[in-house]
Amino acid sequence: MVKKVKSEKTYNELLVKRINKDSEIPKYSFLSDVGLDLISVEDVCFLPMEQKPVKTGLIINIPDGNVGLIRDRAGIVSKMNVHSVAGTFDPGYRGEVSVMLVNFSEKEVEIEKGMKIAQLIILPVVKVKVREVKTLDLTKRGAKGFGSTGLRK
Repeated sequence: MVKKVKSEKTYNELLVKRINKDSEIPKYSFLSDVGLDLISVEDVCFLPMEQKPVKTGLIINIPDGNVGLIRDRAGIVSKMNVHSVAGTFDPGYRGEVSVMLVNFSEKEVEIEKGMKIAQLIILPVVKVKVREVKTLDLTKRGAKGFGSTGLRK
């Protein structure tokens, strides 16, 4: 006989305050998702290569020991070539969550009120003690940077 064991998950709380009557509380579209959808509360027009913040109408409280990272939504990237940039929210920030978007397409695009514009991922952070040293261990990779391992096997 197989006994079912109730799995209890513990969650940190993301405290959210609406500051716009049209704002929507972030939510996961699917139970398995890691990113909470962020929704625009305004219409914003972007010229090619233009970058602007888009408001969500929310103030959030990231749990201590965590960071909120703004990431692209695949749909807005693949359909409009619009990307999110510069998205790190610290636990102490209490301003409105705005998502910095940039239009990499060759045509004007419109972000509409109510559109899913990005996703917010909450991750734990390890704090480190910074210590200056005279030397560091040598590694096989060394100072080889971007593309140093090649593009193919």
